[in-house]
Amino acid sequence: MKPQLLKLFVVALVISFTSCKKEKTTLSEYIYTDKGVVLTCDSLDSKLYNEALFAFENDMINFYSKGKPNISRAYSQFVRQAVSGQVKYQDMITPHTIEVFNVLKKENDLWDANNSNSHLNYNSKLFNCIATNIQNKDLNTTLNALISTNSMSPKLFGTPLISNYSQAIRDKYLSAYMAFDLFYAKLFDVDLSQVNMNESEEKVDFNNTQQETTPDPHAGHNH
Repeated sequence: MKPQLLKLFVVALVISFTSCKKEKTTLSEYIYTDKGVVLTCDSLDSKLYNEALFAFENDMINFYSKGKPNISRAYSQFVRQAVSGQVKYQDMITPHTIEVFNVLKKENDLWDANNSNSHLNYNSKLFNCIATNIQNKDLNTTLNALISTNSMSPKLFGTPLISNYSQAIRDKYLSAYMAFDLFYAKLFDVDLSQVNMNESEEKVDFNNTQQETTPDPHAGHNH
């Protein structure tokens, strides 16, 4: 191959590689930008992490209160089932959320392959941001104590979380904990090829979701 042609080939290859890399690390569409930025963490892609949070909430609300969006009931059932390992992630997740997850997988700081309790890195920048900003003092103290003693796990933190799930409606750092440790971290163990990628996604109107003030008698059961 002539030197000039070889040079053009190398340049084309570099451009092709760069384009592929870009496609894998950015979303094709952000559909929750109207929700604004509720997670503000230094040195992190706020747009991506906020999209991930609302994509999780959208899937959760649609799955646990289909036809009659109820964010309180959805959180109640999701948290109980997640802590006990009963969530049907393949049925819950939607195509857009899979795309979000595939982009999140490229965030190396976010994950820990050596963590036997969770694929989430409890020393990541995002998790430190979550642990610092959770509003409930008891939950905040418990979470940071578990981290400092290197004993953090979804199961141990799950017990106090079940009693305080409703606070995630207003405290988006608490809901971010649920999204990343109880949802996205679990997707590494789910066969996402079995998800119906042609299924239409229903976007929840978060401003028009019911909020229960009394305990949900059906908590823990997915109807």
